[in-house]
Amino acid sequence: MADKKADRIQTSILNGVEKKALVWLAERQPKWVVSDTLTAIGTLGAIMIGAGYILSGVNINFLWLSCFGFVVNWYGDSLDGTLARVRKTQRPIYGYYLDHTVDCINEAFMFIGLGLSYLMRLDLALMIFVVYLCLTVNVSVNAHLKSEFRLTYAKLGPTEFRVIAIILTSLFIFIKPLREFCTVIRIFGKDIDLRALDVAGLVILALLVIIYLVTIISDAKGYAKMDPMPKSDDK
Repeated sequence: MADKKADRIQTSILNGVEKKALVWLAERQPKWVVSDTLTAIGTLGAIMIGAGYILSGVNINFLWLSCFGFVVNWYGDSLDGTLARVRKTQRPIYGYYLDHTVDCINEAFMFIGLGLSYLMRLDLALMIFVVYLCLTVNVSVNAHLKSEFRLTYAKLGPTEFRVIAIILTSLFIFIKPLREFCTVIRIFGKDIDLRALDVAGLVILALLVIIYLVTIISDAKGYAKMDPMPKSDDK
């Protein structure tokens, strides 16, 4: 892995604009700011997101903290690698390890915080988190086996998902009927309360599962061609 460099596949909607913005920001960072500093800022943003969701039960305006946390998380998480490339201080092995480890920790803060709020069921938030981790594992495996580091699915990358999350969170701040919506469905004889964000979460979960299944089936077919079954030596 140390001798191979994975090609980054980034074809998201905002990719072009985001790249220019990140380079512009990286060129203007003070010298004391290094990539690890930005990684820590990204984690701070994730903590803000989770805390804002949890505290929204006390006051709905704490959701603004979550919205701002998404911006802080983007700033740190997206800029740390760009800063290293602009300054030519890349550390491929250390950076790869730290980036992916911290990403999982950050997502845990976000999803667990959301699940501990009144907006979404904890079990649903954790299911979405598990599928996200499955996609992350698949990305890491592909980076190792075929030097392909995919950051985008269906034209959507981490930045686009942050934008969607900010929009959805803002809607719950402004639209009272949306956050007060609640319906009951019966599954296996048990009544389950679903709020508006639970419904949206179920849709997101279904889409992520479909994306994951399509991806692993496609990857498995590709690897089967790369590594065909050996012919039998039976005489």
